[in-house]
Amino acid sequence: MNKIYLDNAATTPLSAEVIDAMVETMKMNFGNPSSTHSFGQDAKILIENVRRQIAEYLHVSPAEIIFTSCGTESNNMIIKSAVEHLGVERIISSPMEHKCVSESILDMKKRKGVEVAYIRPNDKGDIDLDKLAELLKASDKKTLVSLMHANNEIGNIIDIKKVAQICKENNALFHSDTVQTMAHMNLDFSEIPVDFASCSAHKFHGPKGIGFAFIRKASGLKGIITGGPQERSLRAGTENVSGIVGLGKALEISLNNMDAYTEHMQNIKQYTIDRVSEVIPGVKFNGRSAEQANSLYTLISILLPYKNPLIGLQLDMKGIAVSQGSACSSGASKPSMVMMMVLSEDEMDDCTPLRVSFSHMTTKEDIDIFVNALQKISKDLIIENANVEHR
Repeated sequence: MNKIYLDNAATTPLSAEVIDAMVETMKMNFGNPSSTHSFGQDAKILIENVRRQIAEYLHVSPAEIIFTSCGTESNNMIIKSAVEHLGVERIISSPMEHKCVSESILDMKKRKGVEVAYIRPNDKGDIDLDKLAELLKASDKKTLVSLMHANNEIGNIIDIKKVAQICKENNALFHSDTVQTMAHMNLDFSEIPVDFASCSAHKFHGPKGIGFAFIRKASGLKGIITGGPQERSLRAGTENVSGIVGLGKALEISLNNMDAYTEHMQNIKQYTIDRVSEVIPGVKFNGRSAEQANSLYTLISILLPYKNPLIGLQLDMKGIAVSQGSACSSGASKPSMVMMMVLSEDEMDDCTPLRVSFSHMTTKEDIDIFVNALQKISKDLIIENANVEHR
């Protein structure tokens, strides 16, 4: 059975060039980067080269790039340190953030008494930026705004530059979870005055267990993992040299091929929308995932017009990997907060969300196999329901 992978928003397969670069590093550059001898310094040079590479992409200083284990660690560090070390007393966010953001915020509310305000999205999943400005003007407390650049379940993209400008105008700090957009979009932080951002390499064909945080120079943010001077004392611990090299190689490949990859995935996304719409009467698409503008080209969120909590398992048994939500909440027994925000009560009761996400490796043949399997499962379910009603 040929397997079809359509869950790239959860993680992407490593490219062969990334694997080769990492293996070479593990063989030849095993020294501790903190050691003063040549073995250590050779490893340190590799790290600093990748740091400069990332800084050039984002148009920032290399000193503003801090390597971490992943986007979750980056987001935790930024939010918790902003409260503990920068005097943030108030956080404005959205109910649709990734759990690593929402739970970090709730932790700060519980442990530090931080005031939390949420901007409720509309049924398309959009954030009202006028409401953001209104909330910022309503208090003199030092405020951190935390809004993700692109939603990992429905793909909605916020105007990150406008949000950053609103925050600057109101003397607020701005943190954006950019895990889904880093290396997929051109980001210029010399033009976008964001204070903090995050990245995970495994979202663009790099290795798991490595990412980075962008921390605007002179922000005053301090590390929450202590015990060593690594990463400018913002993240103690011996660096993951091969992982950092893998991140750098994956970023290089993504940036060199961004135009081609974008066009390919936009075409695949539209093809998927068209094919699913042809074979599933009454199908809908959540948020703005069926749009090309203001939406990630890497995913669509499908709303099947029937209840089938086993759809993900049924597709998996046919060798097709998709997600019924984000990877971090797919084991949960209840719908994600994102789905609760964009679906009506009737849709929650009677329909089934399904996230399909692409990479530059996805083909139209993959989509055809997926759509044919989905069509068969749908027909079988309709026949089964009809038989039950007849009995």
